[in-house]
Amino acid sequence: MMTEKDMVNDYLSSLKSSLTGYANVISECSNPELRKTFQQMRDADEQRQQRLAQYAIQKGYYQPAAQAQQSQIQQVYTQLQGGGQQQQQQQQQGTRM
Repeated sequence: MMTEKDMVNDYLSSLKSSLTGYANVISECSNPELRKTFQQMRDADEQRQQRLAQYAIQKGYYQPAAQAQQSQIQQVYTQLQGGGQQQQQQQQQGTRM
């Protein structure tokens, strides 16, 4: 028999999977109305996931990762910015050739 903890974690996992699926479908959807419908469904699942995650945290079923330190955030930001600049430089060099 599944415990409440098992059920909550299973449902959180299912929601995470559906959110990934929505991202794929939305990015490939060419019909604006259908795309909007999928976006609304994704938004509802995101809200559901957030509420369930809060419930799981309150019950002690889920322990989120520790928050990153500001220095760690800045380091990742700098790395990502550098990668973006490097990509722009490569694109500019490619157009000059």
